[in-house]
Amino acid sequence: MAESSEECRRLPASASADELKRELQRRVNSIIEDADYSIEDTDEAMHCLSALKELKVRPTPPLEYLCPLSHQLMKDPVVLASGQTYDRLFIEKWLNKGSRTCPETKEVLPHSDLIPNLLMRKLISLWCNDHGIELPDKEEQGIIPESDRYHFNSLLDTLSSNDDVLEKMKAAKLVCILTKRFPPLRAFFEEDSVAVTKLLEPLMSGNVNDHPKLQEDLITTVMNISLHDPNKKLIATNPIVIPLLVESLKFGTLETRSNSTAALCTLSSLESNKCIIMKAGALEPLVKLLDEGPLLAMKDAAAAIVSLGVVKENRSIAVFEGAVKVIMKKITDRIPVDELLVLLAMLSSYDKPMSRW
Repeated sequence: MAESSEECRRLPASASADELKRELQRRVNSIIEDADYSIEDTDEAMHCLSALKELKVRPTPPLEYLCPLSHQLMKDPVVLASGQTYDRLFIEKWLNKGSRTCPETKEVLPHSDLIPNLLMRKLISLWCNDHGIELPDKEEQGIIPESDRYHFNSLLDTLSSNDDVLEKMKAAKLVCILTKRFPPLRAFFEEDSVAVTKLLEPLMSGNVNDHPKLQEDLITTVMNISLHDPNKKLIATNPIVIPLLVESLKFGTLETRSNSTAALCTLSSLESNKCIIMKAGALEPLVKLLDEGPLLAMKDAAAAIVSLGVVKENRSIAVFEGAVKVIMKKITDRIPVDELLVLLAMLSSYDKPMSRW
C-alpha cells in the first residue's frame, strides 16, 4: 500500500483525467477489499477526487492560444517568418540551437526575425481576465528582451576589450548589479559560450589584486550566475574560472573571499564539479577562511567543505589541512555556527590521511 501511495503522490500536476481515475480506482479497491486499509489510501483517494474536480472546472484555453512547442498558454506570442505564432521563450530556444526551419511547417526560414503578435497577446490577455487567470509578465517568464541582451553583451565587450580600467570597473559594477537583480540575465551565460571568458578577462591580465573593487564585482557576478543551475557545469569546466576563484579566495578582500567561497559552494553541488574544485587547491584557503572569516564567511566556508566532503576521499584532505583543529577552536570559543558541527561529524568518518592533490 505504501508503494501505491507513493505512486499517487508522484502524479504530475498536469495529470490527465484518465490517470487520476485509474489511481482513484486503485485506492477505492484497496479500501473496499482490505479491512485493514491505510489512512494514506483514503487521503490519496480524496486527493484524486479533488484533482478531478479541479480539472472539471478549470477553463481550457482555445488551442490557438497555446504555443505549438510548449503546449502552454502563450505569454509573449511572436510571429515567425513562416507566419506561425509561437511563445517567444520557446521559439528562441529552438532558433538558438541552430534550427533554421519552422517547427510546424518544416519550411526553411528566410530570416529569424520575430515579430510580436500584439493581437494574439491582447486576445489571450482578455481571455485570462475573463477567467480570473493572471498572465505572467515577460520578465517573470525568464525572457531576456533583445534590447537588454544587446546592452548586456556590450558590457561584456567592454570588460574583454576596453583598455580603460575605469570603464571596465563601471561595466563590472553594472554586470554585478544586473545579474543580482534580474535572474533571467544569468541565463545569458548559458546561451553564449564565451560570455564567462569575456567577464573574467580583466582578471587574467596582470595581478588580480591590482584593482580590488573590480575583482570583487567580477567574483560576485560569478557567484550570481552560478545560482542558475544550467550554468554550474559551464562555469566549472571553463579552465579559467575555478583557478581564479581559488586565487581570489586566497588573496582577495574579505568580501571577495566570501563571495568566492559562496560561488565554490554553489558550484560544488554538482557532483562532477567537486573534483575540479579540489584539484584547483580550494580546501586550504577554505579552511583558512573558516579560521579567520566573520560569521557569514565561516558559514559559507563550512558549507563548501561539507559539500566537497560528500566525496569521501576529500575528507582526509580537509583533516590534513587542519579543518578539525579550526573547528574545535571555534566550538571552544562558542562560535554559533551549526555548520561546524555538521562538518566535524562528517570529518570524523574519514579513513586515513592522504597526500594533497
